[in-house]
Amino acid sequence: MKAVTFKHKTWDVAANLHLPPDFDETNKYPAVVVAHPISSCKEQTAAIYAGRLAGLGYLALAFDASTQGASGGLGQYLEDPATRVEDFRCAVDYLVTLGCVDENRIGVLGICGGGGYAVNAAMTERRFKAVGTIVGANYGRLAREGDLSADAAIKAMEGISRQRTAEARGAGAAITTYIPRSQAELDAAGIKDVDVVEAVDYYTTSRGQKPGSPNKLNVVSTGAAFNWDAFHLADRLLTQPLQVIIGGGQTGLFGSYRDGFELFDKARSEKKDIFVVPGATHYDLYDKPDCVDQAMARLAVFYGENL
Repeated sequence: MKAVTFKHKTWDVAANLHLPPDFDETNKYPAVVVAHPISSCKEQTAAIYAGRLAGLGYLALAFDASTQGASGGLGQYLEDPATRVEDFRCAVDYLVTLGCVDENRIGVLGICGGGGYAVNAAMTERRFKAVGTIVGANYGRLAREGDLSADAAIKAMEGISRQRTAEARGAGAAITTYIPRSQAELDAAGIKDVDVVEAVDYYTTSRGQKPGSPNKLNVVSTGAAFNWDAFHLADRLLTQPLQVIIGGGQTGLFGSYRDGFELFDKARSEKKDIFVVPGATHYDLYDKPDCVDQAMARLAVFYGENL
């Protein structure tokens, strides 16, 4: 693996390029762009899948989203769909400059929210020849549903509008958290949803905690997601081979199980498959060896046939 950067408009996006065993820069390799979950960074679950793909002979590029992790950008901790999707196009721009990459054999793999972004990018980024998702989630739907209360989206957008006014008048940026900051904070909030409970275990303990994933979110930036849908026009524009992988265990608020079936049903792709890992929760597929093994076995066949 080596640390690299690529350009997105005027700033650098930080990435790790995972290399196959016995890498020879004079050879041509297939490549896969690997996108981390929302709130995550390239050193967490994205690194696990990128490393495994490299072991299969692919160049795997795992990157930090713009304004997050070690990447630059206009602002910090933004979760803006348009910027996130453009990151993928810039990643391909970088790969096609490498003499060791076969430009006709580039795929994409996205995890959780990164899966939704990967799908959305692939609809217009035709240099992606195969699309894979691991517990892919639709960030636009998540924003609209919020806490599942009546008119959650309307109330949230009104709050964002008030904050924009405050910042226009000189107030500092409002930064919130994606999830409770500790087990104690989770317990105090009385949250029992499996996805949130396991997110706290993953992101706030040695299991997955990394400096590039500080659990910080710019509140105003979230406004762009409320009228955005990761799967919009998938029935018309998503034609590449598609592999959807979800967990078949207890499902939670993040909704990747139903998003997986929605994507599978909607995609125009003639060649598509959905694989349910028995008993696996959303976060089991981030790093639990037996679950990752099952996902990778399916991905090995998928990318092998389509790249």
